[in-house]
Amino acid sequence: MISENTEVELEKELEFLTEFEHEIVLYNDDVNTFDYVISTLINICKHTMEQAEQCSYIVHYSGKCGVKSGSLEELKPICLKLLKASLTAEIV
Repeated sequence: MISENTEVELEKELEFLTEFEHEIVLYNDDVNTFDYVISTLINICKHTMEQAEQCSYIVHYSGKCGVKSGSLEELKPICLKLLKASLTAEIV
């Protein structure tokens, strides 16, 4: 038999794990410049300059990079903004 405290702890842990189970993945393209991708990540994803530069290089050399993680509700509007900015991204 599970105690009430244990059930509450398990519910909190499950809520935490499911809250951050999604990620926006940015894909490489042959259209956008490094400067454009960097400024877009700063403006839309609220990255620092260093984060945006690192993500841009990872995307360029690996083909893709996770640029933001969080709940699905949080990520949907961010991903839509990236798509409207002509970047190729999806939530996984």
